[in-house]
Formats: sequence, structure tokens, C-alpha cells
Amino acid sequence: MAIHVVGGFYEERCTRPAWSHTFGSGGRAAAAIATYGTEVIFHTYTSPKSQRYLEMVAAAYKLDIQTNSIERAVAFSYLHDLANPHIAHVPPAPSRAAPLQIQQDNVVRFGMLEGNAIVQAQWAVYDPQNQEAPVAFGANGSHAKHLALVLNSWEAQQMAGLPEGDAQTCACKIAQEQHAEVVIIKQGAQGALVWANQRATQVPAYRTQNVWKIGSGDCFVAYFAQAWMEQKLAPTVAADFASRATAYYVDTKGFATPETLETAHYPPISPKNRQLPVVPKKVYLAGPFFHLGQIWLIEQARTLLQSTGLQVISPFHDIGLGTAEDVVPLDIQAIKDCDLVFAAVDGLDPGTIFELGYARSLDKPVVIYSEVQVGTESLKMMQGTGCEIYANFTTAIYATRWRAVES
Repeated sequence: MAIHVVGGFYEERCTRPAWSHTFGSGGRAAAAIATYGTEVIFHTYTSPKSQRYLEMVAAAYKLDIQTNSIERAVAFSYLHDLANPHIAHVPPAPSRAAPLQIQQDNVVRFGMLEGNAIVQAQWAVYDPQNQEAPVAFGANGSHAKHLALVLNSWEAQQMAGLPEGDAQTCACKIAQEQHAEVVIIKQGAQGALVWANQRATQVPAYRTQNVWKIGSGDCFVAYFAQAWMEQKLAPTVAADFASRATAYYVDTKGFATPETLETAHYPPISPKNRQLPVVPKKVYLAGPFFHLGQIWLIEQARTLLQSTGLQVISPFHDIGLGTAEDVVPLDIQAIKDCDLVFAAVDGLDPGTIFELGYARSLDKPVVIYSEVQVGTESLKMMQGTGCEIYANFTTAIYATRWRAVES
């Protein structure tokens, strides 16, 4: 039976790694489901320009499309794929397009910036896609006999009205208030909590060699919907399938097929401490900070590591500049106190290299980000002493998160 996907079809641009495509949440989910072998009807808004792109996407992925016209399509621009995007052409609320009306058996609904969708379905999966104020599925009159909600941790806390609530408490409250059979709360490196049949189950995230972040949440929703609505898998089994299929996407930037997923092997991440936000692991942030570009990178890494609950010890922020007598003992003690090290080594700053060697002498795990030096003789000692080395910034950040939850 066909799955109807309703969601945005947006321009996407990323500087690092280079990316220039038109997908959006709805377009990507539709393509992912269709690639896995299920018939898809995609409902969205298009401008004259984006309509031409959509026709090409529809031909490539064999989608049926139903569109409503708007003047300009929303566009997302990222400096890197973990950065907050600049979003252009979002119409003010009074000027948004008339809601799309969907009455079908199987529906995947994403929140949209340019309009809305009112859904009447037997089976529905809903991702609010709203980082300001996530809206309940039924707030606009939508209804589904069997409803699954897919949220990130912040959306779940906001939707439950529990800003400090744990995932299980939020999921239970949301399920009761919104009459949802399933509530899934994505938790990054710790996997996802699945609330179904009045109980919570954890499914793992899966480790990959590469991490491409843009669209990963869209793919998780798509694969869960396909497994739950089409294959009629149990919610926890469907969520685990979605996690593995999403790992394929973030590793390859491609959409999984039954054949590719059967041969792709990604090890599950096994957290030793599921209370990471309560008892955070300490990450020492090594790297030079002598000019604006270096400081910017340190700021980015610190913010992204802290966003998952890790405690980051940054010499730039927490120790500061000073004489060798003033700062070196503090740096050394911070390395002793940390659980692992994240290092930015482009430029081969001598102080940073010394810190890495000292950390490895203490058997501290070290994750290195180096866009320039990877593959050169410069990193031979790091490679030979078991450091994890990545040329991609997002992959290095995720590798650090994974090591933190497993250590």
C-alpha cells in the first residue's frame, strides 16, 4: 500500500562538505521510502523554480507528486553540516499558504515553514520539525487511528511542558495527551527511546566511518514509517531498523535498499552511562587559539560537544593566556582529569601536539580533527599510538560523542 508523504521541498546549500541539492524533509523522506521499494505520493508546496527540481526528483525516484503553488521556496544555507542554518524566504504567518488536505490510509507528516497540512489517516507518523514551539499533531484538526510521533529531546520536553523532564516521563505524558500509540525520542549517540504499549525501550545508534548530518532525522522518520506502516513491524523493531538504515544514509549520503542494508554492517553504540546529561564525561579541547579562525573552530567544537551534555575543558575558555609557569600546570592537570581529548591539529601547533602525546601516555582516548594534515607524514605518531583521526569536522565531533558514551 502506498505511503503519502507531506512536507517541505527546500533548497539546501552547505559549504563544508560541499552540498547543493533541493530536498527538504518531505522530499528526502519520500525519496528514501521510494528507494526502499514502497510506492510514494509526495504532497508539498512548490515555486515555479522548485517545481522544475521536483519533477526531476520525482522522475529519479519514481514519485507521484501533488503540489500547491507558492511564490518562492524556502532555502537553507549551512556553513558546515552541524551548523545552525540560515533560512531564507520563510513567509510571515499571515502570508503562509492554505493548508494541504490529506485523507489517506498511510501518511507521513512533517511540519513546514511555508504552510501546514491537515491529515486524516489510519496510520500516521508525525515529526513537528519546529525548533521554536513544536505543535501537537491534532492542533490543526489532524487525526489518525494509529499515531506515532518522532521528536528530538528538546521537542519532547517542550511538547510535554517539562523543560527538565527525562525522556521516559516526557514520552509517557505526550502519548497520553496526544493519544499516540508510539512516541520516539531521538537521543543522539545514546540512540532513541521508544514509548509503546505503556513501556519504554531503548534502541541504539550505530557507528559509521563518516557522518553526514543534514537530513538524518528525515531519513529516520521515513524508515520508521516504512517499517511500521508498510511492514507492520513492532514499534521497537521498526525504530531499530530506522536507526540502521539512517546509519547507511549518514555514512554514504545515499538511501538504503534492502540489498545494501543487508550487506552494510554498522556496530551498535553501547552506552555505559545512560545518564550522560547528569554525570557528564569530561572532554579536554586541545587546539591553538592564536587568531580568529582558530578561535572560531574552538568555539564551534566546544558548543557542539556541550550540546549533548558533555563537560568540555577548554584552555582558551577555562584557563586562558599566561606564562608557562601560570598555565602549563593547569593544562596538564586538566588533561589528567579528563576522560578523553578532542584535538584540532591543522597547523601542527607544538603545544597541541605535546598535549596529545601526554594524553596518550596516560591512555586517554584522543580524537583528532585535521582537514589539511590527514594522510601526511605529520600525523604518523598519532596514528601509530591509536588516536582516531578524521578529516571531516562533523565526523570527528560524533566520534568524540560516541567514545564518551562508551567509555
